[in-house]
Amino acid sequence: VGFWRRRPYRALDNLTLSIEAGEVFGFLGPNGAGKTTTLKLLLQLIFPTAGRAEILGRPAGDVTIRHRVGYLQENPSFYDHLTAEELMNYFAQLFGYSPADRRQRVSMLLDRVGIGRERRFQLRKLSKGMLQRVGIAQALLNDPEVIILDEPMSGLDPLGRRDVRALILELRDQGRTVFFSSHILADAEALCSRVAVLAGGRLAAQGRLAELTEFTIRGWELVMANLSDAALERVRPTATRVTPISEGRYSLELSLAQPPDRTLSELVATGASVVSLNPLRETLEDFFVQRVAAAGRGAREEADAGDASR
Repeated sequence: VGFWRRRPYRALDNLTLSIEAGEVFGFLGPNGAGKTTTLKLLLQLIFPTAGRAEILGRPAGDVTIRHRVGYLQENPSFYDHLTAEELMNYFAQLFGYSPADRRQRVSMLLDRVGIGRERRFQLRKLSKGMLQRVGIAQALLNDPEVIILDEPMSGLDPLGRRDVRALILELRDQGRTVFFSSHILADAEALCSRVAVLAGGRLAAQGRLAELTEFTIRGWELVMANLSDAALERVRPTATRVTPISEGRYSLELSLAQPPDRTLSELVATGASVVSLNPLRETLEDFFVQRVAAAGRGAREEADAGDASR
């Protein structure tokens, strides 16, 4: 029996999150980090072995707050013999809308997510992107105060992503709280006031985007004009990247190991003129990769230590 018994697996480890009302909060992490598990715990689709969760100041399982929460699962699965319109009407009926309000609400939401004539097609005939739009519409059907979206951009084309971004910002402006998971960092940078980075079930970082990346400088960008070919060749080995802008004008990227003042003095001495000198700060992607890698190393070290102690 013991041979076939699964070893315990810790999906989340000492995770603490706090999300403010009216903000767009991004939950970032690589595949398998535990993002979907966290969302399911919030919605009581699965239950924690320890700890607790609250939504709108009430325990996550409290039935009085369920009608105030909207949810889009990662891969929406619907009754695919129904049309989008029929599915939305069915859910609206469960929420207690009157027939007149139901028609109005369903029509408005399908219009808002870009479902036109497709609303009369069976769901099995819709593309993944169209199904994702239907899923977003159903998450908003009950006019929720808190919207939880698991990978909302999945399957969307660039126009669809733009529309969903605009919708999320619109919800924020209405005072709604949007908590979404994603591994698409550009969406988080465009939408979120704060983010949390999850790696291996652990919180690798949490905070405002500006604070997370503000003080980390990875190098310098030096833009020079009237730069001769000879001067350029002299400085090229010390630059990590050289980008021509126009005739005689170049952007030089320098590493932190290369002091910019020394390179600057050498180039000015050749007759070149300084256009600008700016620090190159980490992007969210740089920060994400570093934190996830560090968390992975920590988990491996703990696992190795545990194996050694057995």
